[in-house]
Amino acid sequence: MNILDHFAAWHQVSLLTVTHKEIGLYVEHLLKTRKPKTINCHLGAIRGFFDYLIDDEEISLINPVRKKQRLRLPRPLPKHLKDDQIKALFREIKDKRDQAMFMIMLRCGLRVEEIAQLTIDGIEYRKRQIFVFDGKGSKGRVVYMSEDARSALQVYLKKRELQKERKVFLVQKGPLTGKPISVRGIQKRIEYYSEKIGIPVSCHHLRHTMATQLLNADADLVTIQDLLGHSRVTTTQRYCRVSNLKVQRDYYKAIEVVLRRSQQSAEDGLEMNNFIATTINN
Repeated sequence: MNILDHFAAWHQVSLLTVTHKEIGLYVEHLLKTRKPKTINCHLGAIRGFFDYLIDDEEISLINPVRKKQRLRLPRPLPKHLKDDQIKALFREIKDKRDQAMFMIMLRCGLRVEEIAQLTIDGIEYRKRQIFVFDGKGSKGRVVYMSEDARSALQVYLKKRELQKERKVFLVQKGPLTGKPISVRGIQKRIEYYSEKIGIPVSCHHLRHTMATQLLNADADLVTIQDLLGHSRVTTTQRYCRVSNLKVQRDYYKAIEVVLRRSQQSAEDGLEMNNFIATTINN
C-alpha cells in the first residue's frame, strides 16, 4: 500500500475534503507506529499530491499540508576522537603543512573553511593568538594557540617562508602549487589519513574533539562558545550531551555536597531531639 492509499484508507472520505485539521490528526495517528523521518515522507507525498491537483488539474483547493508542518528530526550527537585515536592520527601525519592544519583544528577549533581562509596577517605568535577575520555568519573572533599548535605552525611556515601568498596553507604539488589550498583539498587530506589509520575522522571531528576536551577540563561553556564562534550557547550545549566525563565528575562533586548537608541536617535534628528530651526529663 503506497502513502496516498494509506492516507485515503485512514481518512475514509474524499481527499478533496481534507483540511489542515485532518492532517494534524493523521500525524498523531502515525506517531503511534512511525518514526518522524517516515512521517515527513508521508507529509511530503500528500502535499505533492495536492500540489498536483491545484497546479496541473487546476482544482480550486487549499493545500492542507503546510510547508512548515514537517516534524523536526533528532540531530545526531557530535562525534569526538578519543586520546588514542588522536595519537594514531598524528603519528601517521608526516607532512608539515598537514600537521599544522589539523593541529590548529584540534587545538583551536577552527572550521575547515576558516583554515582555508587563514592568513599570515591573522597570526600573532607572541600572544599565541589567531584572528579569524571572517568566520561563519561573517563574524570575526580571536582563538588561542596551544604550544604544540604554535610549534607545528612555525615549522610549516619556516618551510614555506619564501612564498608571497598571504594565505597560510598552500597547495604543494601539481599545477596549482603555491596557490591557497581549497576546502575540498583539506577534506581530501583528512580523508586520506582517516583511511590509512582505519578510523573515521573528518575536519569537524577535530573541532568537536577540541570542544569536548575543553568541557571535560572544566572550561566554562560560554568560553567554549566564544572560541567556536557559536552565535547561540544552545549550540555549544550539545557538547554537554557527549561529554560524559564532566557529567560524571560534576555529579560526584555535587552529590558529596548533598550527602554532607543531609548528614549534617540529620545530626542537627538528633541533637535537637536529645536537647528536647533532656529538657523535659529535667
